[in-house]
Amino acid sequence: MNKIKKNNVVKFPEVKVTDQEKEIEAILFASNIPLDVESIENKISKKTNVDEALKKLQKFYAVRGINLVNISNKWSFRTSDKLSNLLSKQKTIEKKLSKAAVETLSIIVYHQPVTRAEIEDIRGVAFGTNTLEILMELNWVKPGGRKDVPGKPIQYVTTDDFLSHFNLQKLSDLPTVDELGAAGLIDTSSIEKSIFGTGKFYKEKQDEKKEDIYSNIDEMLQDTLSNEENTEKDPLKK
Repeated sequence: MNKIKKNNVVKFPEVKVTDQEKEIEAILFASNIPLDVESIENKISKKTNVDEALKKLQKFYAVRGINLVNISNKWSFRTSDKLSNLLSKQKTIEKKLSKAAVETLSIIVYHQPVTRAEIEDIRGVAFGTNTLEILMELNWVKPGGRKDVPGKPIQYVTTDDFLSHFNLQKLSDLPTVDELGAAGLIDTSSIEKSIFGTGKFYKEKQDEKKEDIYSNIDEMLQDTLSNEENTEKDPLKK
């Protein structure tokens, strides 16, 4: 579309639109479904060349935010494909975890690393593969290596996203069985307390082991240096 500049004022040439085109435009805008030519003809006041008017309107709207499109010989207004990303709507759908998923997550949290067979043994019932898939889709659980036993079964552990979602800085921030009982969340008289201790917080234990190794190395170096200093002071001493 050419611009006309006159007296430092930019004006766009006026687009001539016939009464028939205005009617077609209004009919299509108000319709909640695409319309074919026959349906449009039945609604306008004058039965003239509707096809030609539609093509003219289509060309006019081709460079605008709303396009006039023809799909399967039916006409409708649609948002331009180039702008569709601006109008996308994000919706958060809340889903409740099943009882099996909650129990499985709890067992993984307090027993990790734990295999599927161990989870079923603790729950006392088998569960479908979709239970673990749901927890992994949430990125709360992930495979954590394989257990060194025949068959090498996969072990499952929690993720950093699990800690973030439940506002925990580390696994040891989780409540113990005594704390859960004191809060009235579980009946400690009817639960085996030892299940809360097996394999609990294995990541942090691994980190502690690494720190212990380094501290041991440091102690060995200090002892060696001390022995060398003593030898220099008393070279006859063995």
